[in-house]
Amino acid sequence: MLRYHTHPVTAFAQNCSIVWDDQTKQAAVIDPGGDLPELLATIDRLGLKLEQIWLTHAHIDHAGGTGELARTRGLPIIGPHRGDQFWIDGLPQQSKMFGFPTAEPFTPTRWLEDGDTVTLGAHTLDVRHCPGHTPGHVVFHSPEMKRAFVGDVLFAGSIGRTDFPGGHHQTLIDSITQRLWPMGDDTVFIPGHGPESSFGEERLGNPYVRGT
Repeated sequence: MLRYHTHPVTAFAQNCSIVWDDQTKQAAVIDPGGDLPELLATIDRLGLKLEQIWLTHAHIDHAGGTGELARTRGLPIIGPHRGDQFWIDGLPQQSKMFGFPTAEPFTPTRWLEDGDTVTLGAHTLDVRHCPGHTPGHVVFHSPEMKRAFVGDVLFAGSIGRTDFPGGHHQTLIDSITQRLWPMGDDTVFIPGHGPESSFGEERLGNPYVRGT
């Protein structure tokens, strides 16, 4: 069985998710934006073996702790899509701009493309490239759990910002309607900020994508 736990990190309350194989305790962390001591304490408390870092995109609150975590624990960095290279290159500047601890530089071990998969123990998650918030944003989908880790593409009642460099509103809407909705109305998504919701609920009530 695949399980997950959401641990908010940074002053932006970014939903960092810990995902693990319940049998082997092999774990991946999605978007370790910061607060690494707290994050690692949670992983230890759950009795997990952290083996991978998965990134949805490279904004500072999602990727700020990635370089340090990868270096100190010897972990591979999986994702995002290479369209976010310029955001990775700019992490030190993002740190200063938003008052975060200086982010260590890193190079992803593996870039992700639409249609790729990632594996954790005996479980496989699908990767969808969902640009619009950032050019290289990806989403991790577990059909087994009926869960999707969507970063800042979609929120309960809202959508991701598109006014940052590389953002584009219509591209984001297309990503949501063409890449997320086919996962099914009953799929629950874990956004980068705020509470979980389902795609069905957002199709009914989200003012930005209602009726799409």
